[in-house]
Amino acid sequence: MTQDVKEALALWGLEGADCRLVAQRENTVWRVEAGNETFALRFHRPGYRSDAELRSELDWMAALAEGGLNVPKPIACRTGQLVCKIGNQNLSLLTWLSGAPIGAVGHLEPGLDPFALCCHIGKAIAQMHDVTDAWRPTNDIARPDWRADGLLGADPLWGRFWEHPDLTPAQRDLFLKAREAARDALDRLDSTLDQGLIHADLVAENVLWEQDKVSFIDFDDCAFGYRDFELATLLLKFHGRPYYQDMQRGLLQGYAERRPVDPEHLRLMLLVRALSYPGWIMSRLDEPGGRKRSDRAIEAAIECAQDFLQEEKQ
Repeated sequence: MTQDVKEALALWGLEGADCRLVAQRENTVWRVEAGNETFALRFHRPGYRSDAELRSELDWMAALAEGGLNVPKPIACRTGQLVCKIGNQNLSLLTWLSGAPIGAVGHLEPGLDPFALCCHIGKAIAQMHDVTDAWRPTNDIARPDWRADGLLGADPLWGRFWEHPDLTPAQRDLFLKAREAARDALDRLDSTLDQGLIHADLVAENVLWEQDKVSFIDFDDCAFGYRDFELATLLLKFHGRPYYQDMQRGLLQGYAERRPVDPEHLRLMLLVRALSYPGWIMSRLDEPGGRKRSDRAIEAAIECAQDFLQEEKQ
């Protein structure tokens, strides 16, 4: 245990608790065990989020937990704040959720029923959006905007995906054509698209499952965005799997029990979600496994772009 971790634990009155490092990516996360309670201590990546953005993330998570969602609940430190500091380092403490991820890298865990599982997940996502729309925050919400400009503008939030260094000229041209077609579609549909706060990163690793209970973790990228984008994020990395159609049917059926959903909007969101990943990976190519993740991201984006443009011609 480092001195910083010891100082951090003291901010929450957890001196002497057992800790072990469990993640070191966007944030550094320690699992903290104190008596019968378990927490996630997060050291937030410097410069990635402003203090206001972190407070908004934690305020939203607290509101979701209060509204009955299975999400990590922020714990205030001794001074009553949800975001604490050691020097310029931002920290937060969350309750630790039980359960296991539903899958990884586009593969469901063995033994899970794709349709039934995604019905449960769809209901939980719709509940999250319902609770969010009913929430009346006491402070302004400062989070990124992942709508048309943030996804497809001149400088997307996750990078200019059409400038990925590994693209061939033909692939770059395909991405630019898909970007233009997607932007036209977003502008045309804007008034009909359900919009608001979204988790924005509901990949399989961030969806936990335990005894018919769905939990969502890792709200680090939550943003203002399209609700159908939320569904597309879950589905995208399973595209092409034998059980993909069962997953999509289950997700839409579960979501539609609480909120309306348009399968045609989902097709568009699968494309814009796929295009975002080559932009995201550009700054991470030299990380362990970065090139493999990049190849997968480019391949998925090419497939979605080709499918979308072909269907637009029909």
